[in-house]
Amino acid sequence: MIPVKAYAAYDAENPLKPYTFERKEVGAHQVQIEILYSGVCHSDIHTAKGDWGPVVYPLVPGHEIVGRIVAVGSEVSKFKVGELAGVGCFVDSCRVCPSCQSGEEQFCDEGMTGTYNSVERGTNIPTRGGYSTSIIVDESYTLHVSEKLDIKGVAPLLCAGITTYSPLRYLKVGKGHKVGVLGLGGLGHMAVKFAVSFGAEVTMLSHSPSKEADAKKLGAHKFALTSDPATMESLANSFDFILNTVSAKHDHNAYLNLLTTNGTMIVVGAPPAPAEIPVFTLIMKRRSIIGSLIGGIKETQEMLDYCAEHNITSDVEIIDMSYINEAYDRMNRSDVKYRFVIDMASLK
Repeated sequence: MIPVKAYAAYDAENPLKPYTFERKEVGAHQVQIEILYSGVCHSDIHTAKGDWGPVVYPLVPGHEIVGRIVAVGSEVSKFKVGELAGVGCFVDSCRVCPSCQSGEEQFCDEGMTGTYNSVERGTNIPTRGGYSTSIIVDESYTLHVSEKLDIKGVAPLLCAGITTYSPLRYLKVGKGHKVGVLGLGGLGHMAVKFAVSFGAEVTMLSHSPSKEADAKKLGAHKFALTSDPATMESLANSFDFILNTVSAKHDHNAYLNLLTTNGTMIVVGAPPAPAEIPVFTLIMKRRSIIGSLIGGIKETQEMLDYCAEHNITSDVEIIDMSYINEAYDRMNRSDVKYRFVIDMASLK
């Protein structure tokens, strides 16, 4: 067994605290990664607090993982010791259902095995994530990370990056399209970067005038203040796509009205309550609203390679592991630009 240092939530009410546990020895098809950086996702907070269902405590969050391979199993062919590698939101799936066979393991019919708060297939061993010094993953669910990029900003690509890249690619967003990005946070700032890189005209939609300067720095061509009724009226029927990253309760209908005929709203934010969508907003302009999760292994690798080629990373604030509870508080106040990333050397 391999001893591991970590931080964990012991219950839904109290702050995360230091935790030690053991990981199994490296299997024939597995790699061991010494974790260098772990991104902090809002999903970590929701899961730790039990907002999204049952939790296996102690919970070690973290599914935006970048590190260096320190050991490989006897049958491993895709990775070598010393290489950089990444791990995203899942570490296994059934591998045989139509979704898995088509490279969309995130939609596995049996449910993907989450990097944390899940159970290893074939055992009752809980999965534990990236707020730890080391992780062991099947090579088929491990990703190559380029040495070209600053790996501090690579970690959030494994969740925030692929969450926005995947639907934009699925819908073939590119030159000639007008895209609105709703919400400037961890997801929104990546949506702006990708949509601009793909050649679309991008407008940041925000209720806060203070976000305009940041939106322009990220590459947005335009900024629209959604708290201004006149602005919203002027934007009616304007966008081919709106990528909605907002996780708080909001009026979806107001933004659906900004879509052109045949326009599509892509929902990647997850508000706590169901949205009310008046059907005539959709049918009178043949508008669509679709949801999107993350991406499969193949597409996530494609995204990482694209980012390496185009020098795209997340904007991050590096923190020590001991700062995690303050980071959670700040995330709940939207006080981060735009993703916290833990320097795991601080845990050793």
